[in-house]
Amino acid sequence: MIMVKVITYGTYDLFHYGHQRLLERAKALGDYLIVGVTSDSFDLTRGKINAQQSLMERIESVRRTGLADEIIVEEYEGQKIDDIRRYDIDIFTVGSDWRGKFDYLSEFCKVVYLDRTEGISSSELRAEKRVLRIGLVGESIVLNKFVRESQYVNGVKISGIYTLDSSKLSDKIKKEYCITSDYDSLLDLSDAIYVVSHPSRHYSQIMVALNKDKHVLCESPITLDYQELSRLRELAKKRNLILMDSLKTAYCTAYSRLVLLAKSGRIGDVVSVDATCTSLQNVGADLSNVWNSICAWGPTAMLPIFQMLGTNYDKKQIISRFVEPDFDIFSKISFVYPHAVASLKVGKGVKSEGELIVSGTNGYIYVPAPWWKTDYFELRYENPLDNRRYFYQLEGEGIRMMILVFAKAVEHHSSNKYLNDDISAAIVSVMQDFYSANQLIKI
Repeated sequence: MIMVKVITYGTYDLFHYGHQRLLERAKALGDYLIVGVTSDSFDLTRGKINAQQSLMERIESVRRTGLADEIIVEEYEGQKIDDIRRYDIDIFTVGSDWRGKFDYLSEFCKVVYLDRTEGISSSELRAEKRVLRIGLVGESIVLNKFVRESQYVNGVKISGIYTLDSSKLSDKIKKEYCITSDYDSLLDLSDAIYVVSHPSRHYSQIMVALNKDKHVLCESPITLDYQELSRLRELAKKRNLILMDSLKTAYCTAYSRLVLLAKSGRIGDVVSVDATCTSLQNVGADLSNVWNSICAWGPTAMLPIFQMLGTNYDKKQIISRFVEPDFDIFSKISFVYPHAVASLKVGKGVKSEGELIVSGTNGYIYVPAPWWKTDYFELRYENPLDNRRYFYQLEGEGIRMMILVFAKAVEHHSSNKYLNDDISAAIVSVMQDFYSANQLIKI
């Protein structure tokens, strides 16, 4: 007897009776059912980030039904054709709301659209959940990006913007959102805030927000003083609130993958990490609201160093060129570890090649400029035939995923798996040494 193989795909977020019925009918079409569960990274390429559960949680929901003979992960465009050929599929099936969308697959197998169960959907279940109102704080063009990317994340709404200078905001945002110079009024309208004001104002603004029981997502560095950071962490913990770093590179798919590859030993032992971040922005005469080099680029450049080598370095040296007492246009920091070294170069008004190089005992990782928002990197070895190239779709420069992680942390009071508190504290410690001129050489 010939076995009839059936394949279907879905996100299966917040698994419900409708999913169960669809899989039951798919199973009834043949003898062997393969279920493809869509990965988080592939979901990114298709529009909104809707999934409230992790990939593993969604796979487990499908497995528990006992209906799937085999479960696979859908990770890229065009995979359906590859899977149909690879698994010798007879029938492709999916919900009727996709009717016509997959007719092109009829060239490879039979296509069946199944009527969905009326009255229930994952979208409706997600919509029933309380919307997280996020207020924006600051004077940066980054606010425009945050507003745009928040629209792709389900369950999030921008409640308003507190700013001392609205000139960086787009005309569209000025028309659509409440812009205020009254901080308390914004907090009253918000469940959480995103802070991207000048770093010198972070501490006071976060303290007020936490005391009003608001969750906080703050552009790194959270503060410029380690004791201030400790006080904020203690207050957040006491009030059961989320205080999270906003460092968008940490949430980029390509960057996350290269860190995992480095830590898994693919290039041997990591002995050196070199990161460069610079920009030729015109800082102008008034520097009161302008981020200097160490604050604007330092946290990003420190991220791969601390994630791959840890935060327990033996010593460091900071070399900076200043145009005003606290404003460096260029800084170089060297870190010495027991069995490795690291260096970073950051500039605001100074330009260099913005690449990342991770050197190991068996090979190295090369990430071209601008490495902090890359969609591509290479593993390079002594024999060029062993080299490997990796490509990942870059959506929203990591901001979209960062907002999603923050929203989930607020909902479940979960920890940040992309950027832990130790790294946040290490970044602030470097900032404190810079501003106190500790281990600092001025040129």
